[in-house]
Amino acid sequence: MAKLILTASKPLLFLQSKLFCFSLFYLFASLFLALYVISSQSKCLFRSPLYDPIQPSSLFSYPSSYGQHKYAISTTRSTCSSPINFSDYWDVLKEIQNLRKCSTRTVRYMQGNADSFGGNLSSHLRFSYFDHQNDSREVPCGFLKKFPISDYDRISMEKCESVVVVSAIFNDHDKIRQPRGLGSQTLQNVCFFMFIDDITLKGLEYHGLISTKSSEYKIGVWRIVKVSKENLYQNPAMNGVIPKYLVHRLFPNSQFSIWIDAKLQLMVDPLLLIHSLVISQNADMAISKHPYFVHTMEEAMATARWKKWWDVNALKMQMEIYCENGLQPWSPSKLPYASDVPDSALILRKHGQSSNLFSCLIFNELEAFNPRDQLAFAFVRDHMKPKLKLNMFEVEVFEQVTMEYRHNLKPSSDVSIAKKFSMTRKTVRAEPDLLYENGSCCSRCQQYLTTMWGDSHQ
Repeated sequence: MAKLILTASKPLLFLQSKLFCFSLFYLFASLFLALYVISSQSKCLFRSPLYDPIQPSSLFSYPSSYGQHKYAISTTRSTCSSPINFSDYWDVLKEIQNLRKCSTRTVRYMQGNADSFGGNLSSHLRFSYFDHQNDSREVPCGFLKKFPISDYDRISMEKCESVVVVSAIFNDHDKIRQPRGLGSQTLQNVCFFMFIDDITLKGLEYHGLISTKSSEYKIGVWRIVKVSKENLYQNPAMNGVIPKYLVHRLFPNSQFSIWIDAKLQLMVDPLLLIHSLVISQNADMAISKHPYFVHTMEEAMATARWKKWWDVNALKMQMEIYCENGLQPWSPSKLPYASDVPDSALILRKHGQSSNLFSCLIFNELEAFNPRDQLAFAFVRDHMKPKLKLNMFEVEVFEQVTMEYRHNLKPSSDVSIAKKFSMTRKTVRAEPDLLYENGSCCSRCQQYLTTMWGDSHQ
């Protein structure tokens, strides 16, 4: 009987040893695959020439409570599919340094005092500046009120002479994140400025990132500039438009600029970006295509549908004015402009006549209507003279060079109060005839829709 039990246990032991060996094989295979993927991704994340980038941890050490890396938005793009090529870092650095010696044609700006920062100009007057064939004519470009920053900050901004990277956080809406992939000489040739308001300042002080007793604020590479909301706009988003589009006026001696929304983290050295997307493309400006929309009216409808702007009837009026003054849907006849709708979270510029003029003209439109810059983008671009040399790069490039995060999920008490104040301004719902001719909408918008969609809406 004992012999029978012994012989019966042999297959059982053999089976267990087989399972054990298979488990070991599976474990080691999984580890090998994981290490291979990690090493492959690390090689593919940044396909630039070899140089030693500055480690992000050496730029600034955040307290754990701040959570600067929370809520990253994933992308389906493969990290090994590189849609953009970069030149050698040291060659790029030398070329951009040599470009400082080159002079460019500039735009003369209107001076004076007005009730608003931009002058609150009529449509007829704004459109009269689109044709800028006469260099001696002054163009309205904001600053008809003093921009409320300290003289110390203003002097520092004027000292920035090559490339400036600019961002802004108002109402404590985002986190301050350090850029990645910076070359060893980048901080000697690139300025980083972050504009904030009082509410954001209090949030940074709460987390111990800055002390309000200091006369100068700096977090990692970012020079922090506090903007007082006095004498500016009630809408924080409109205040953010000032550094976004009037960067050439805030930094009059800079030759290139990069605007990056605070929801983004820069993943590539700004010198390489400027060289690849602006200089090598002989462009005045570089901006990403929108991931979904091509026509301005598509963006207008999405803005109304998702209540991205509270006064929907005002959006309708804006589109009517643009249609009446020649706004057309995108078509191949607009090439080399690849789309009418950008993703304006990342904007790269060469400061010169065309890009400066475009920035002034679109700022005037945003002040006149709303800070939704995608709605005025194509209208200004298509009607301005001289023409803008624009590089509208693919969405894959945008995803390669930036990391996107969600906005702050738990605002401070001051932000909550601000939101409650804004909620007292109820959304003005659009009329049923929004964008259609069977009501009060102009016939030119109906023609726009007919061209865009065919006869389905006639």
